[in-house]
Amino acid sequence: MPTEPAERTSVTRGDYPTAAIADYVFACMATNGETQSALDQCSCSFDVVASIIPYDRYVEASTWLSMRQVTGEKGALFKESAESKAAIGDLRRAQAEAEIRCFE
Repeated sequence: MPTEPAERTSVTRGDYPTAAIADYVFACMATNGETQSALDQCSCSFDVVASIIPYDRYVEASTWLSMRQVTGEKGALFKESAESKAAIGDLRRAQAEAEIRCFE
């Protein structure tokens, strides 16, 4: 069962700028519906992700994910490097934890 907003532990998000928080929540809501319930779940999801990985790592993983869209030989670096796999893996694990805590 998702955690109710009043029951969630407050997360220090000082290192995440407001625009990054809004971006995450808006993208999540676009996927999960634009309802109050989705807002609560997506806000919870962000809180979980922010509690697991620091903002710099989040930006690194997001950048690797964007660069993976490059095609051809140049794109191989972004898809196959150990550094990209590690950063993206950290983000994916944080998102999986958020899925468990906030959406089930």
